[in-house]
Amino acid sequence: MTSLFSKENGSRFLLWSLLVIVLDQLTKYWISSTIPVDTVGYQVASFFSIVHVWNEGAAFSFLASMGGWQRYFFMGIAVVICAVLLFCLLKTSREKKWTCLAISLVIGGALGNLIDRILWSHVIDFLLFYIKTDSFFYAYPAFNVADIAVCCGAGLLVIIGFLGKEDPVKK
Repeated sequence: MTSLFSKENGSRFLLWSLLVIVLDQLTKYWISSTIPVDTVGYQVASFFSIVHVWNEGAAFSFLASMGGWQRYFFMGIAVVICAVLLFCLLKTSREKKWTCLAISLVIGGALGNLIDRILWSHVIDFLLFYIKTDSFFYAYPAFNVADIAVCCGAGLLVIIGFLGKEDPVKK
């Protein structure tokens, strides 16, 4: 009987998930310990700042002002997504490196934000890009390392889907 965590499947790619979680939590710790909530900590460029904001919702603060039930809803979604993706990763050949990497990035990002929801009831966001002129201001919603990992992993899965099945690496 083959172990789920074997050399043949994508289980070794879970190290990418761990890397995402560690980087995400370290950056959030740094932000939380150096920048007061709802303030700009560092003006990096004329279009980019490091801030400290709390997001009680999901992407683009979706459902953020719904009274608290959304925390458990998003936690449940994260657990289900991670479980399904872990199952998929363990059923995927390690030779499908891009697929394994993509799945691992989504798992790591989802778990990074899940940790925030469990510990703090909100997600800590800190990367803010914006356009500002004398008469116009637009800010893209702040985000974090976990969000970057989820978007990159999901985007990579979409690209792989459009290109067709990923061929195993030729040896």
